[in-house]
This record gives sequence, C-alpha cells and structure tokens, in this order.
Amino acid sequence: MTAAATDRATSSPTSRPAPTTKGPTVLRVVASEWSKLVSLRSTAWTAAVTVGLTWVTAYLSANASSGDPGFEPLSSLSQGLVLSQLSMLVLGVLAGTGDFRAGGFRTTFTAVPRRLPVLMAKVLVTTLVGGVVAVVSLAALVLGVLPAARSRDIPLDLTAQWTPQVLLGSGLLLLGMALLGLAVGSLVRRTVLAVTVALALVFVLPVGFVLAADLASPPQVGVSTETVVTELDPVSTVMELMPSNAAYRMTTTPDSAGPDGAPDLGPVGGGLVFAAWILLPLVAAGIRLRTRDLT
Repeated sequence: MTAAATDRATSSPTSRPAPTTKGPTVLRVVASEWSKLVSLRSTAWTAAVTVGLTWVTAYLSANASSGDPGFEPLSSLSQGLVLSQLSMLVLGVLAGTGDFRAGGFRTTFTAVPRRLPVLMAKVLVTTLVGGVVAVVSLAALVLGVLPAARSRDIPLDLTAQWTPQVLLGSGLLLLGMALLGLAVGSLVRRTVLAVTVALALVFVLPVGFVLAADLASPPQVGVSTETVVTELDPVSTVMELMPSNAAYRMTTTPDSAGPDGAPDLGPVGGGLVFAAWILLPLVAAGIRLRTRDLT
C-alpha cells in the first residue's frame, strides 16, 4: 500500500520538476525592440511627417522648375529629400534614446545582460521601420513630381536610364539617416542632445565649415572664374566627405561630376563614406554599452 502511494506521488503532476526558463533569444530581443518602437506615438508621427514632407517638397520643387524650357521631372526627385531626411534623423534618435528616456534600460539590460544583442536588435528594427518609411516616401516622391510632369505632357518613365538607381539611392539616403540618428542616439543617450548633435553633424557643421573657410581665405582680385581646378582642395574634399554630401551622392548618376577640387566619389563611393559615418558612432555606442555603466 505504501509502495503504491509512493508511485502515485512520483507520477503526480505536482511532483514533476519545473521547466527551465529559456534565456533571451535573438528573436525575443528583436520582438521586444519591435514592440517598443512601433508602440511609440512619436514613431507614427515622425513617419507621417517624413512622407508628408517628401511629397510637399517634391511637389513645390517640381512646380518651381516646370517653367524652365529644359525641365526634366526626374531631376526633381532628389530635391524632395531636403527636409524629409531631417525627420528620419529624428526617428532614428528616438529609437536610440527610447530606453534611456523612459528609464526602461534597467529592465532591458537586466533581462539581456550582454547588452550588445539589444543594440543589434535596435539596428535591425530601425532598419525595418526605416525601410518601410523610405519606400512609402519614394512613392510620395514620385506622386509629388507627377503633377508638374503632366502639366508639360512629359511622360514619367521610372525605368529610364539611371532613374531606378536614383530612386534606390534616395531610399538608402532616408534609411541611412534613420540609422545615423540611431547610432548618435545610442551613443549620446539623451534625446535633445542627440538631436542637436545629429542636426549639427548633417546640416549645421557643413555650412559652418564653408563659412569659416570663406572668412579665412584672402579675397582673390583679378582671378578668372573660369580657372579649372586640377588639384584637390582641402575645403572641397572635407565637404564632399561630410555625411550629408556623401549621402546626396547616392542620389546622383554615375556620369555626374562632383564639385571642383573634391574627389569624385560617385554613388557607390558616397554610399561607402555615408556608411562609415553610421558605423563609427554605432561602434562607439557598442563599446560604451559594454564598458561603462548605464548612466
């Protein structure tokens, strides 16, 4: 009787060992970061603003140029990215600083002590969200140019010559700006400061650098403006290697010449330089994440 009772106790559900809880897997970390990013109201608003700015800027730019005799609608495509890249930067910054802004980083890194998988998951999720926004923005870009093309009875062939490459480069520019914002936000960890740093890097610093170079250079009297620059100019070279100019090169055709005195990066070279600008703060953010306290 005692043996039978012992057997029943051994086989009862309450005596079974509790299943071991699995640690954080890659899919779980990615799903968590996805949920956090898409649940933010700021993500939806920033995406909507990006698409809206793309359409409005492309529409106004194409209409302003439609009166020119040599108007080509497809040449106005890249003009629609002037303002929308700003909102994509902000989108990336919000993705990079979200945990630190809301204080959720303590819970996140307690669940994932290795920390780097969280950063990689943020990169993947931002790439997915930014890619969707970029594709929709490209559609808005084309729709913005379409009215001006119809007013001049110019067909809009998106498969002609280098147009697919220009559209691809435009999408990569928007996506790259989101990843650059993510990298800066993950490194700085403060939303306002990260937005300031990102805007200064992309918009303010190039303008300030040109103004400083103009003020430092002596006035050139009697110099012909038709002089062809055959050597690399330091100012032009640095300007061409800045993230905004390098990203813009991706929206140009391979046969378009770069500025005088600067290396001719072309679309591929511009993309590689822009990618380096994204990787540098991203690697620095990973090093800081592994070696320093979360403060």
